Amino acid sequence: MVRVVSIQFSHAGKLYDFNAGELTLKPGDRVVVDTERGTSLGTVVSCPEEKEPSQFAHPLAMVLRLMEPEDEKTQAHHARREQEAHEFCLRRIKERGMEMKLVRVEYLFDGSKAIFFFTADGRVDFRELVKDLAHTFHTRIEMRQIGVRDESKMVGGLGICGRELCCASFLRDFQPVSVKMAKEQNLALNPTKISGQCGRLLCCLDYEYEAYCELRKNFPKCGKRACTATQRGVVEKMNLLTGELTLRQDDGKLVSAHIDELVDEATTAAVPNEQTGGRGPDHKERGDHQARQHPPKHRQPQQKRRVEETAPHEQPVAAPQTAPEPEKQKSDEQKPKRKKRNRRHGHRKAHDHTTEAPPQE
Repeated sequence: MVRVVSIQFSHAGKLYDFNAGELTLKPGDRVVVDTERGTSLGTVVSCPEEKEPSQFAHPLAMVLRLMEPEDEKTQAHHARREQEAHEFCLRRIKERGMEMKLVRVEYLFDGSKAIFFFTADGRVDFRELVKDLAHTFHTRIEMRQIGVRDESKMVGGLGICGRELCCASFLRDFQPVSVKMAKEQNLALNPTKISGQCGRLLCCLDYEYEAYCELRKNFPKCGKRACTATQRGVVEKMNLLTGELTLRQDDGKLVSAHIDELVDEATTAAVPNEQTGGRGPDHKERGDHQARQHPPKHRQPQQKRRVEETAPHEQPVAAPQTAPEPEKQKSDEQKPKRKKRNRRHGHRKAHDHTTEAPPQE
């Protein structure tokens, strides 16, 4: 069995498991641990728990010791160096006109490396900048590009709700958020109202999404017909939290109802309604539905039958018979044939009008 403890390296950061060994630890203790990047300073989040080593894919790193007064002095010294490195890097970025935004500078606890976090729209050539930083601070330099959500988590701030940002206070992992979550909660699809400080969709849209999906199962969709014991109409809007519905009746009047008051259409078929003159709330609508189900037949046969009835004594007129084909050929032969003309090259045939003189005796 191994005594496992969860440790975070930044406020609301990711949790990592470490081997506590024989140390007595409790939540909130500052400890020095050995990581892949080197010696780091972290905060204990949970009490040690005994677990099987087979549950982990690789051996766990050890917790070296609790934080001592000397470690606090070292941490304060690194904090001053981080501030100096941040200001120097900002000046170099402005001098070189680089399209990048410096977010934070972090020194490892042993001072072996300085990590510069920045954001940019695309790839940035920072080779000359790294040379300036390494020449000034005499340590290894790492430039790490992060996203806008990670930037908000590091910087912090207040959201549109007036409270501290969720990612900077308690949210450890970012969950995918879509516009569908805002639609299910009947929120206005205004980018300024559903976007956070980072410019992306609010993380809190995911908190109540499943609850709204469960509530919507009991509600009719907008645009569908719904009815109560005394009213019926088309669902105009709804409030999933209070259960209130707004129905638009056939005459355009808006009435409110509760989800518990909705009944089936068969129940309201026998209930009289003032708008339908005591014939039931769905009498008129049922008649319209039947008219749509059984449209009137085509009236052309009826008109033909009327014509036949108005003139019963008239005898049908025989259709004219066409002449047989042989007679047609004869009639074509009797017609005088036209004289053919020579139409070659568009000119008529030249006629010789000269008269020959009679032979002399």
